Amino acid sequence: MADSRSRMLRLLSLLQTHRYWTGDELANRLEVSPRTVRRDVDRLRELGYPVRASRGVAGGYQLEAGASLPPLLLEDEEAVAIAAGLSTAAAGSAGHEEPALRALSKIVQVMPARLRRRVAAIQEYTVPVVLPGPAVDASVLASLAQACRDDERLEFGYTARDAAPSLRRVEPHRLVTLGRRWYLVGYDLDRQDWRTFRLDRLTEPRLTGVPFRQRTLPAPDAAAYVRQSIDAARTHIPVEVRVLAPADDVIPLVGRWASVSPIDGSSCKLSMDVDTLDWPVLLLGSLGADFEVVAPPELVSRLRSVGERFARCAG
Repeated sequence: MADSRSRMLRLLSLLQTHRYWTGDELANRLEVSPRTVRRDVDRLRELGYPVRASRGVAGGYQLEAGASLPPLLLEDEEAVAIAAGLSTAAAGSAGHEEPALRALSKIVQVMPARLRRRVAAIQEYTVPVVLPGPAVDASVLASLAQACRDDERLEFGYTARDAAPSLRRVEPHRLVTLGRRWYLVGYDLDRQDWRTFRLDRLTEPRLTGVPFRQRTLPAPDAAAYVRQSIDAARTHIPVEVRVLAPADDVIPLVGRWASVSPIDGSSCKLSMDVDTLDWPVLLLGSLGADFEVVAPPELVSRLRSVGERFARCAG
């Protein structure tokens, strides 16, 4: 029985690519006879999966979109993973809390007792931290995920930072969630290069029906590529300040946020590489020591502006 269920799951996984499979192809993939394939396809139809069949020498099968959602066939680990994800979403995620909670209750209700215990353990010993971030429409996520899965070209509108809206033609690779945001990693056909696209800046994605062969991503994985892209886009501002205090007194105060090297027994050099001057202002204000800004000149202006504001508030 377990082998039969596992085979059904493998068959469904193949059909969910939505390509046309001949009976012989499926039989070879599943290592069973064509007769067993026909029997398993009939069982999928009984469950509500709309599998279209064609007869003849090249006869085969293709899964079509149905009018209603058939029952899901899940492995134990898949069911637990879905329940855990829905539990996190139900705690508060992009406005999907209520539908996530309803879906979670339906899945847990039909789970065997052994799986319900595993899900309960995850819920009890996991503390979800929900951070505010741009909401992404679930239908957009579904369309993009489908295009990544099926290797199908996409078209969508995109508004990059400080740029006018444009139409993008992309070969999608992976969806990545990082730092409260969703990103699409794909090959931009017009720019002839890999790109990351923030989903909250993406509009009206359209599946073109044009297949493609995946290219080699210039990174270990999609998450690493997104991190590289974000780092490259940041503005790096080198900061150097002479602090009129011994290095041994300053080092414990700055921790890993800056490097400190002694100048003499009563002063030291503090160096930072930042993408905004707000952080050096905050750090310097916490040292409790006088200092002299060496670079950049913009930091002097920022300090003067903050000092004037503080003086007004204190007065």
